[in-house]
Amino acid sequence: MAIDPTAIVDSGAEIEAGVTLGPYCVIGAKVKIGGGTVVGAHAVIQGPTTIGRHNRIAPHAAIGLPPQDLKYRGEETELIIGDHNDIREFVTFSRGTEDGGMKTVIGNRNLIMAYVHIAHDCIVGNHTIFANAASLAGHVTVEDHANLGGFSLVHQFCRVGRYAFSGMRSNFQKDLPPYMFAAGEPVRTYGPNKIGLERAGFPPEKIEILRQAWRDLVRPPTGYRENREKYAELAKEHVEIAHLLEFIGNSSRGITN
Repeated sequence: MAIDPTAIVDSGAEIEAGVTLGPYCVIGAKVKIGGGTVVGAHAVIQGPTTIGRHNRIAPHAAIGLPPQDLKYRGEETELIIGDHNDIREFVTFSRGTEDGGMKTVIGNRNLIMAYVHIAHDCIVGNHTIFANAASLAGHVTVEDHANLGGFSLVHQFCRVGRYAFSGMRSNFQKDLPPYMFAAGEPVRTYGPNKIGLERAGFPPEKIEILRQAWRDLVRPPTGYRENREKYAELAKEHVEIAHLLEFIGNSSRGITN
């Protein structure tokens, strides 16, 4: 371990071999940090928080602090962070609440840029990108490979689907469907996240099928109800259509269209 002499580490913290703790960082009780993780200067990590291996936490990040929820009464909720995440300057992650399942979860290999806030009880998957100052209110789910543009805001209990992309300053009060691109004020979807899907290796014919699904299922306000049976057959051959149907069908807040 490389622990700067100015770092403050509670005796109740569990620090694996290979962790680097920078100058003046503060590690509280019931914090667990996996090997290979680097914590920058002046970062604060409170527990209960479990951080996996090979993460990079930049200076002045505030990780695992109590949730910003007036209903919180000091319950021992937790924050769980996976492996290989890049968490940048002034990022804030809150622990969970009793009403939200008691935990906030961040997956693996996510890029969380400066000033991002992820609130209590959020579930973030793997390989996501949060551009500067994107923020999640409580109880938000973000699926794998989603990309939130700078200053995007996601309302409580909303969901962001896999491979979805939001433009800068998007404000979501409904779910952003998987594989779709949305932007503007008021926010709306503009079809599949074509560039992102191409970079991820989706073939042109798959993107075209998703474009047709957007026109039939997402864009029209009554599209899902009117066309779901038609796309149920297509879903047997295309896992993306199956996921899109499931995502829209399980939406409690409605979808961004």
